[in-house]
Amino acid sequence: QVHLVESGGGLVQAGGSLRLSCAASENTFSTYTMGWFRQGPGKQRDLVAATNWGGSKTYYADSVKGRFTLSRDSAKNTVYLQMNSLQPEGTAVYYCAARPGSSYLYVEYDYWGQGTQVTVSS
Repeated sequence: QVHLVESGGGLVQAGGSLRLSCAASENTFSTYTMGWFRQGPGKQRDLVAATNWGGSKTYYADSVKGRFTLSRDSAKNTVYLQMNSLQPEGTAVYYCAARPGSSYLYVEYDYWGQGTQVTVSS
């Protein structure tokens, strides 16, 4: 079982940046697809970005494309989400998730972190 711990959330003004980190309990680079989700107040949880095992493919939701960047550091067993030009609609709890296999869209993720709050003030 993979344990995931997110960090890096906080309060930021509109237009600002944050970098979220997701530390995994084991090396996930070649075995697990990793995803970042977010759930805003009263909203469903949506996939924001994901990368398949090996990192050959990366997905971004249209709402964050060009502003968010997902990266992985296999030596540190850590996945990052760099978020730039944040807007108030980006206020949400952000979750890191993992699943074995290479698919990242329209699939269930098996392991989840506890989430980290991101609040963007206008």
